[in-house]
Amino acid sequence: MSISHLPRLISELPHAINQRVTVGGWIHAVRNLGGVQFVVLRDGSATVQLVLRKSLISVNPETVVRVTGIVSSEPRAPQGIEIRDPEVEILSEAANPVPIDVAGQFPPASLPTRLNTAAVALRHPQAQNWIKITAHLVKGFRDTLSSLGFVEIHTPKILETPSESGANVFQIEYFGRPAYLAQSPQFYKQMMVGSLGRVFEVGPVFRAEPHDTARHLSQYTSLDVELGFIEDHHTVMDLAENVVAGMLQEAKTHFGDWAYDWPLLPETFPVVHFKDAMAMISRAIGEDVTEEPDLSPAHEAWLGEWARSDFGSDFLFVEGYPALKRPFYTHLDPGNPQYTRSFDLIFRGQELITGGQRLHRFADYIEALKRRGLSKHGMSGYLAAFLYGMPPHGGFAIGLERFVARLTGVSNIRDVTLFPRDMKRLQP
Repeated sequence: MSISHLPRLISELPHAINQRVTVGGWIHAVRNLGGVQFVVLRDGSATVQLVLRKSLISVNPETVVRVTGIVSSEPRAPQGIEIRDPEVEILSEAANPVPIDVAGQFPPASLPTRLNTAAVALRHPQAQNWIKITAHLVKGFRDTLSSLGFVEIHTPKILETPSESGANVFQIEYFGRPAYLAQSPQFYKQMMVGSLGRVFEVGPVFRAEPHDTARHLSQYTSLDVELGFIEDHHTVMDLAENVVAGMLQEAKTHFGDWAYDWPLLPETFPVVHFKDAMAMISRAIGEDVTEEPDLSPAHEAWLGEWARSDFGSDFLFVEGYPALKRPFYTHLDPGNPQYTRSFDLIFRGQELITGGQRLHRFADYIEALKRRGLSKHGMSGYLAAFLYGMPPHGGFAIGLERFVARLTGVSNIRDVTLFPRDMKRLQP
C-alpha cells in the first residue's frame, strides 16, 4: 500500500536530482553574499541548501517554511545538492531572539539552560544525533532478540507491591489505596517466561533513589530480557553479549562516520568473579576491600581500565555477586551459597547491565522470602507462576540512557535523555 500524501523528507532529495520537489522545514541558518542568499533548511532528517537570487527572504531563525523547486547537483553543498530559487511559503514565523543558537557549536548553552529550553535545544544537530543513536540502539535490541524467537511484551507500571525489595520506590495514591511505580518489570517478565518462553520489553522504570549525580535518573528506559530453559547464568551472559553486539552494529551502521570512540569488542567479553575482582582491586589500591559486598563506582572504573589494558575490551562481566546484594529471587551458587549466579556487565568502567539466573521452584521462593524477612503479601500472582511449573530461567536489564551516555562520551546522562526526570526536575 502506498502513502500518497506523506511529505517528502530532505534526506530523500539526493535521489531526486533534476526533479521538482516540495519539502518543509525550519530555517537553520541564513548567509547573504553579494546579492545571493544561502539558506540552510532543516527538517529533522537532514539539511539542504537553498540558493535565492530573485526573491530574498527576511525571517528569523527557526521559522517554518515550505519550499518548492528543482533539486540540483552541487558537490560543495550539504548532501551534494541544493535547490535554486525555490518558491518559499512561510508557515510559522519564529519569535526573536531564539533562546538557543541551534545552528552554532555544541553546547550552545549550559546544561540547565538547555534542559529548561528543551523544546528548542533538542533541535540542535548534536541533540538530534543522540536521539537517533538511541533509536538505533533500541532497534538493534529489538531486531536481535526478535531474530532469536523472543516476543516483545508490555507490562504494568502501577503495582500493588514494589517489584524489588528496598525503600527506593515512588508511592502514589490509586483510587484511595497506595500503589507503587514499577522499579522494573521483573515479576511480569518472569511470569511471561511461563507463557512464551522468551520475552523482552522496552519501557520506563522509576527509582526513588536520592542520588543527584551525573549518572542517575529517577525515570529511565529499561531494556529487559528474560528466557527459559537455561543451563545457568552463563547462558544469560552469552545472550547479553550477543544483544550488545547487535545493538552496537545497528548504531554503527548508521553513525559509523561520526567521530565517536566506538567500543572495543573482543570475540568474547572477559569474565571475572566478584571475589577475584575485589582481591585484584585490593592489591592495586593497597587497601583491603575483599569484605565489601558490592563494587563502588571507583572499583568499576578500575575494572574498566583493567579490561581495556589486559583484554582490549571496553566490556567486562563480573559474575558471582554476594547474595546479600542481590534480590531474593536470585539463584544462589550451589557450590558457595554466599554468592549468586548473577552478573553485571561493566562498560567503560560503569555498570551497564545487571542479570542472572532466577529461582524457579515454588518452595525455593518461600524459603528465600523467609530468609530475607519479606512478606508474601501482594505476591500471590507472581508466586503462582512457580507453583504451576516454571523452567530454569534468567534474564537481564540494560539502562538505555546510561548506554548512550557511555557510548557518546558525554559527562552527564541528562545530555542524552529526553526531558530527564531527577530529584529536582519535573519540567518541561
